[in-house]
Amino acid sequence: MRIEQLTHALGAEITGVKLADAIHDDGLFAELRKTLLTHRVLFLRGQDLTPAQHVAFARRFGELEDHPVAGSDPENPGLVRIYKTPDQRPDRYENAWHSDATWRDAPPFGAVLRCVECPPIGGDTMWANMVLAYEKLPAHVKAEIAYLRARHSIEATFGAAMPIEKRLALKAQYPDAEHPVVRTHPETGEKVLYVNVFTTHFTNFHTAAHVRYGQDANPGAGELLRYLISQAYVPEYQVRWRWQPNSVAIWDNSATQHYAVMDYPPCYRKMERAGIVGSKPF
Repeated sequence: MRIEQLTHALGAEITGVKLADAIHDDGLFAELRKTLLTHRVLFLRGQDLTPAQHVAFARRFGELEDHPVAGSDPENPGLVRIYKTPDQRPDRYENAWHSDATWRDAPPFGAVLRCVECPPIGGDTMWANMVLAYEKLPAHVKAEIAYLRARHSIEATFGAAMPIEKRLALKAQYPDAEHPVVRTHPETGEKVLYVNVFTTHFTNFHTAAHVRYGQDANPGAGELLRYLISQAYVPEYQVRWRWQPNSVAIWDNSATQHYAVMDYPPCYRKMERAGIVGSKPF
């Protein structure tokens, strides 16, 4: 196995490996998992996996989860189909910086994404290192957010364009989750800046420590949240990957955010993702 680091922030391309072999090879899988925790996102090309192999490899990390809005492969539960067609309008949440499904009480640990078909030019995906984003925050900001918590909502994002009855039913099934603004990585113990497009507001900002007068709470809290969310936009924290059919990305969803760049003309872009069940942030 050969490892080529792609940026100083995160990301490594792996060559000399077939992920299908890692389904049964404990040593190879352990090396991949260790490398993932180091580089946060791994990239591989030429991985001609069947849907069943894709699911079997991803399941080595843990149980898989379906998505309540995106469609899944009926024969392979846990394999979400993210298919774009020439006549389909752009998705509203792929092309925004996010960690997958932070609206869940226990968001995914990570994901394995394979390209089935992609535009000849464009349609890259970017990732940002949110451990580094936290490390680089000014000390006074770290002190201000140390004990803050925030809400994450599927209703306010995926549900926003739904008829009200369907939107409220979605919220009833998936109530807003509350997470720390700075979470601890469940395996490495690192501190992670943990707000993104699914985050709607702080839940414990309005205290004497933060608020003297009304404007300190509003727009003060909103301005702080926008500032924190914008840290993913910093190029020095990012890596960008150009897709080819049978390319695969494996990422640590606890420590990163990602953004699907929609800079391509009407065409097909077919991706299949296996999301791995995670733990409640702390």
